[in-house]
Amino acid sequence: MATFLKTYAIALALAWTALIFGLCCMPGRYIPTTHWLELISFDKFVHAAIFFVLQYLWMLAAGGSTARHIMIFAACVSYGGLLEIMQATVFSERSADWFDFIANSFGCTMALVFCTKINRKLFSNKPHNLN
Repeated sequence: MATFLKTYAIALALAWTALIFGLCCMPGRYIPTTHWLELISFDKFVHAAIFFVLQYLWMLAAGGSTARHIMIFAACVSYGGLLEIMQATVFSERSADWFDFIANSFGCTMALVFCTKINRKLFSNKPHNLN
């Protein structure tokens, strides 16, 4: 899996970015709702997870430079904000939720914080102790 991620990092990052855009511009009536999931703010968890993956894939594509990672962080957070603005102004049957933006930013932050640890686990040649 690590070789696949490294080899196709840019393509995966672009595809993930496009997938997020597609999901965010989809009319609200096509997005499933489950009331019990709303009780645990599942939507915010999904936003954070999606943007965690976005941030991580772009950092993987860009390489190991801290300056690049910070620039990617700024771009991913801005992308999340822009999508919320577009949901309020452009996309039909959608509305902006600034708590979604906070969740998006949180996911990006967590990817930035844990990127080195994840890379060590994924890309080291040593067998991992699963205990």
